[in-house]
Amino acid sequence: MKWSLVIWLVAQGMVVAAQEKPATPVNEQQLEMQAERDEGITEDDSQWQQLEYLQKHPLNLNAATENDLKDLRLLTDLQISNFLLYRNLLGPLIHVNELQAVPAWDVPTIKRLLPYVTVSDQKSIVENLGERFRNGEQTLLLRLAQTVSTSGEDAKATQSYLGSAAAVLVRYKYNYKNLLQFGITGDKDAGEQFFKGTQKNGFDFYSFHFFARKLGIIQSLAIGDFTVGFGQGLIQWQGMAFKKGAEVLAVKRQGVPLQPYNSAGEYNFHRGIGVTLQKKNLQFTAFGSYRKLNTNLITDSFLNSLEYISSIITTGYHRTLAELNDRNNVQCITTGAALKLANNRSHIGVNVVQYQLSKPLQPGGQAYDQFAINGRNWSNYSFDYSYTFRNMHVYGEVAVDKLLSRAMIHGLLASLDPKVDLAIVYRNINSRYQSLFSNAFTENSLPVNENGCYAGLSIRPVAGWKLDVYMDVFRFPWLKYQVNAPSDGHEYLVQIGYTPNKYLEMYTHFRHETKSINQTDSLPGISPVVPVTRLNWRTHISYRLNKIVELRSRVETVWYARNQKQKETGFLFYTDVYVKPAFKPYFFNVRAQYVETDGYNSRIYAFENTVLYNFSIPPLFNKAFRYIVNVNYRLKNRSLIQQRKLNCLFSFSLAQTIYPSHSTVETSKSLMEAYNKFDTKLQVILSRR
Repeated sequence: MKWSLVIWLVAQGMVVAAQEKPATPVNEQQLEMQAERDEGITEDDSQWQQLEYLQKHPLNLNAATENDLKDLRLLTDLQISNFLLYRNLLGPLIHVNELQAVPAWDVPTIKRLLPYVTVSDQKSIVENLGERFRNGEQTLLLRLAQTVSTSGEDAKATQSYLGSAAAVLVRYKYNYKNLLQFGITGDKDAGEQFFKGTQKNGFDFYSFHFFARKLGIIQSLAIGDFTVGFGQGLIQWQGMAFKKGAEVLAVKRQGVPLQPYNSAGEYNFHRGIGVTLQKKNLQFTAFGSYRKLNTNLITDSFLNSLEYISSIITTGYHRTLAELNDRNNVQCITTGAALKLANNRSHIGVNVVQYQLSKPLQPGGQAYDQFAINGRNWSNYSFDYSYTFRNMHVYGEVAVDKLLSRAMIHGLLASLDPKVDLAIVYRNINSRYQSLFSNAFTENSLPVNENGCYAGLSIRPVAGWKLDVYMDVFRFPWLKYQVNAPSDGHEYLVQIGYTPNKYLEMYTHFRHETKSINQTDSLPGISPVVPVTRLNWRTHISYRLNKIVELRSRVETVWYARNQKQKETGFLFYTDVYVKPAFKPYFFNVRAQYVETDGYNSRIYAFENTVLYNFSIPPLFNKAFRYIVNVNYRLKNRSLIQQRKLNCLFSFSLAQTIYPSHSTVETSKSLMEAYNKFDTKLQVILSRR
């Protein structure tokens, strides 16, 4: 029976096996929307590293566990649950085309997954510890980046920097089949000193990690730097996680509790030891962390010079004397645990996280800060669950903080039809609820002061066409930064995608968002709250001319209005050319881009590829021309390299932005300054098996 099914699926000649090259291992649209929402980009490239590794060492689906599939971050929990039930019922897979028979698995999902998985009857072998230390892959990455600007404004802003304008990253990593990983990272940001002054030890930031998996009852062992993710992120989630985006079903936080950390970000991780133990259906995770935080300290002259924390600094920059004074000035001890009972269909879990700071947090005098964390100690507790019934998956988390303020998230993922998928998320987060190192599916950057309901629908009416729609309605019961009253808002997106064959892919989407903000041109006193509307229309086309050349073009328009006044518009156009000759050691891509906006409020974000494991999403505004050139060269056919099984990838990236006119900030708005800005990156990756 099963062989008949496999033969029929293979005979259909589906395009799932026709993927010639994997797409960029990061979701560009999700990252662009995250940058727009948070006005910044993540430095966590762990998923990119993981998927690049799996391209060379694919995951065997016949031996993959639930945690292995979650680590991919390419599948929903409904798809994972259905796959495990299918494999348990019908046995190991015979061919990748058999994945089409798994409920809730569609062809686009399978195509996206294929570069990183394989189907084999090879049994999973538990290697001894010596094998893990001897036969892994070693990688050394060296990256040098620098921005040069002829702008007088930029020169004035950087004249107080103590170090050079160069940014340096060095990262060594050892990986054996993801069962054993260890390495060290050193990072210097632009403007920081290097082997001199306050940085006599070299890099401003060092990170070490040691991570082992599947050591008997020990599922994960983390020593050094690692990230923690519990439940749906209401009390703890440090790994990469997206909010709303064109992937309308990517609404659930999923992943294993502990993950190794070796990125350049200097805030969102723990430093200490963590372990996950598993016996049959029972899983227990515990961790302890001691690290120093960068904070703004204020001395209270009325309380015998007592110092307190006014804010925690997350940027990691230590370029000036003022930034150095805030460096590592508070000790933070964090402990946490999670107990989880699970099977293929469901799970229930309880989680706890506690913090102890060497100096107390004290909220500022602003009204919106009234319920912020106060004191040296804080704690959060939660209960989370999930259950799969046929093609429906429900999940959620209910949390409380130290003061018993409540927060909850509940969600539903359902495959209504082989061509229709649905996602619903309800959240209710008390205005008094507070947490650290959390990241839930919310409109706010942190889970605080928010009620809302999200609904997303993905429809594939006929082959090659896809319609994604979501709508989110939210309310903020208390004041926010730059919002002097309780407020509400809504957002919706409609995206149509068309992929008739493996050569052409295009989509167009329209996005509408309305929120509230203080009116800036009001009379003295309390500023009234007015609505702000932002409309976005984008059309993107990718066309593969042949096996060597691919073209990508985008047109995007933005309309912005505050209280039906202060209207701005923005326009962006770019074209990319990707060239990757077969059997050649080099490949490159070039972009030409033009942007014109009426101001910063109508800025546009566009993902930019640079060197491997690195990208840029700068805010684009005013009038500017920009071009990007990325060149890569891989050494091969060298006898010494072949004998030692060495690979070497050289990458160079150059981007220039030309501003023909720009209003200066320091002087009159009528004074115009034309200037150029160069961004350069040089990277070398050495790897040895």
